[in-house]
Amino acid sequence: MNSMPINTIILAVILIAVALAAVAWLIMQRQRSLRLKRRFGPEYDLTLSEYRSRAKAEAELQKREQRVARLTIVPLTPADAARFYQAWSALQSRFIDNPKGVVAEADQLVREVMVKRGYPMGDFERRAADISVDHPAVVSNYRAAQVIAARDAGGEADTEELRKAVVHYRTLFDELLDVAPDAATAPSPARRVPVHS
Repeated sequence: MNSMPINTIILAVILIAVALAAVAWLIMQRQRSLRLKRRFGPEYDLTLSEYRSRAKAEAELQKREQRVARLTIVPLTPADAARFYQAWSALQSRFIDNPKGVVAEADQLVREVMVKRGYPMGDFERRAADISVDHPAVVSNYRAAQVIAARDAGGEADTEELRKAVVHYRTLFDELLDVAPDAATAPSPARRVPVHS
């Protein structure tokens, strides 16, 4: 009877184990990619084009998730939401008389809502990255509004662009107006409340 040498059997077992490990690793990578793509939507593609490497882009998105998970993001109280909504309505009614001023006010009001919700106020790119974790569908609006605001600061934006900036800010503003159901069931500020778009 012709039997395989033991070394050949061991080598075959090792090769099979390595192949299975490689397949398992590829499946895990694919699942991670799909999860991140579902979570971040268009932000995933933007980050991928910015980093030009799937591994680097996904590492960045995971860092964002980890950073935001350490924050205490809370919904607004109904009173705070009503106050912010009234402030927005007043701001919007002043647009015809002062479009440049309203864009600056809209930016400031969005920042105030972000602070009240628990987002830190780092530089713009950090704020946009933090917002992208829970609000990936509207972060592009925030970026577009900022581009127009920068053009306006340089005296290059016309009234139609300023109107678009206010619309972009409004989209994010509406998304951020997440309200706690009521004081009795409001989450404790000591724990993070996931916000889904």
